[in-house]
Order: sequence, then C-alpha cells, then structure tokens
Amino acid sequence: MYFDTPGKENTAKTIEISVQAIQEYGIRHVVLATTTGYTAQCFPKLDNVTVVCIPHAYGFKEPGANELDSETIRQLQEKGFYVYAASHALSGAERGITGKFGGASPIEIIAHTLRFFGQGMKVCVEIATMAADGGLLPPNVPILAIGGTGRGADTAVIMRAAHANHILETKIDRILCKPLLP
Repeated sequence: MYFDTPGKENTAKTIEISVQAIQEYGIRHVVLATTTGYTAQCFPKLDNVTVVCIPHAYGFKEPGANELDSETIRQLQEKGFYVYAASHALSGAERGITGKFGGASPIEIIAHTLRFFGQGMKVCVEIATMAADGGLLPPNVPILAIGGTGRGADTAVIMRAAHANHILETKIDRILCKPLLP
C-alpha cells in the first residue's frame, strides 16, 4: 500500500494492514514508534503477540525528560505492552560527535540511506534494533515494525532485526505500506 502523503492520517490504515499481516504471516513480535503514545494507544492488544513501544530517548527534546508521559506509559503497560526508551540506534552518541566536530558517521549514513525509502523506514529499522538491544525482541526472527513521519504511523514492514553491533545483518522482508515521497 502506498499512501499519497506521509503523516498521522495514515495511522489507522497502517495498523489495519499490520494486524492483517500479523495474522497472515504468524508474526509474534511487534515494535512500534510512539512519541506521545498516540500510535501505541491505537494499536490493539493481540493474543500471543509481544508489543514493544519505543518513544524518543530521554533528553531528546529536554534534558532528563521524555515526551511520553508517565500516565500514558502506565496505560500502555496495563495493556500488556512493553515501553522502552534508549539511545537512538541510528544517531545517539554519533550525532553528538558529528554535531560538534563535523563530518558524517557510518551510522548516520545508514540512517540517511534508509530515508531514501522514507522517514518511517529509518524509524522501523532503528526501533527494531533498539528493542533487540534491550532484549525485548529476538534477533533474526520475523517481526513487524511500525514507524512514521513526524507523528502517527505511515510505514510498516516485516523484518528481521539485528543488534546494533551487527546492524548490517538487518533484513527487510516485506514492505507492507509506506508513503509516496514528495
């Protein structure tokens, strides 16, 4: 499925496509990006499916703070979802170094290459790597990843995540939906 434009307005359809794929392909692990909790709150609880919600890292906007408030975290955990915030796998410390000294790091080149397919594709790979590094998703097992452009969800893929120290072993098996790029 290709959306005419990126953005939050594609969230419901992205989730619908994702749930169908979970059932069709027997997926047991989902990772989704959720800055404010909106996408995660829209996602249904599914039997025998682990759902990992990845917000921005603490300090992304404000030192020591996360954009995902504690009440939303509590609601997601009550729903049976995991919530995991960590350094962004495709920027993190390297962005801080290149921001200070210039140049480009190999990880940032990977991130920019993934953006050829759209921001959501970069997000899908990044959050799957973060969840694998946090022990919340198994590596090299088909999972479903949901990301987006700005707010909401507009990209979903079936992929096999790798830990950050083996990032080049990441595989994208199926692109379920994404926006057409302007």
